[in-house]
Amino acid sequence: MPVNAPDDADRSDAVELKDAKVDLPRIEKAVREILLAVGENPDREGLLKTPNRVARAYGELMAGLQDEPRRHLKTVFRERYDEVVLLRDIEFHSLCEHHLLPFTGRAHVAYLPDGKVVGLSKLARLVEGYARRPQVQERLTTQIADALMEELNPIGAACVIEATHTCMTIRGAKKHGSTMVTSALRGIFKENPSSRSEILSLMHYGDGMKA
Repeated sequence: MPVNAPDDADRSDAVELKDAKVDLPRIEKAVREILLAVGENPDREGLLKTPNRVARAYGELMAGLQDEPRRHLKTVFRERYDEVVLLRDIEFHSLCEHHLLPFTGRAHVAYLPDGKVVGLSKLARLVEGYARRPQVQERLTTQIADALMEELNPIGAACVIEATHTCMTIRGAKKHGSTMVTSALRGIFKENPSSRSEILSLMHYGDGMKA
C-alpha cells in the first residue's frame, strides 16, 4: 500500500471527495513541508498518513468553493404566507481565512415572504455552502442575507451568526469562551424598528440573550 493511501477507516472520506476539484497530492506535499519546517519527521509511523488525511480534510472543509449555494434557493413554492419564516440554530463549521483555523457556531436565518417560500432544509444548505470555504464571519453573514434577498425577493431577510474562533481562543489573545456575534438585516428588518426588534427577539428567544 502506498505511504499516503487511505486506510480502511478513511475510505469514506475518499469516496466523498471523488468528484471534488481538489489537488490532493499538492496539499500532501505542502503538509509534508510544514511538518519538516516545524522540526517534525513526516516519515515516522504516526505521521506517515497525516499529509493525506489533512489533504482530504481540507478538501471537505473547503468544498463550498466548488459549489454555488444560491442554487438551493432556486426551487420555490408559491404560498400566500405573510409571516416570518425563521430557522434557528443552524450549526456550521468554517475556516478563518487569516489563519486557516476553524470557527464554529450557529446561524439564525429568517425572511418575510412575498409570495415565495423555500424548503427549510435549503436554508441549512445555504449556510453550509457559504461556510465550507475560507471565510470571515462578517462576509458569511452578509452572503446569506443577500442571497435570500436576491433569490427569493422577500419583504425582508435577516441572518445572525454566533461563533467561536479558534484563531483567538487557542492562539494570540487566547480568550477562551468568547463568542463573536454578527448580523445582516435587509428590507423591512433593517428599515422598520419594530420589525427589526421582532426578528431579533425571535432569533434569541429562550437563550437568555437580549435583542
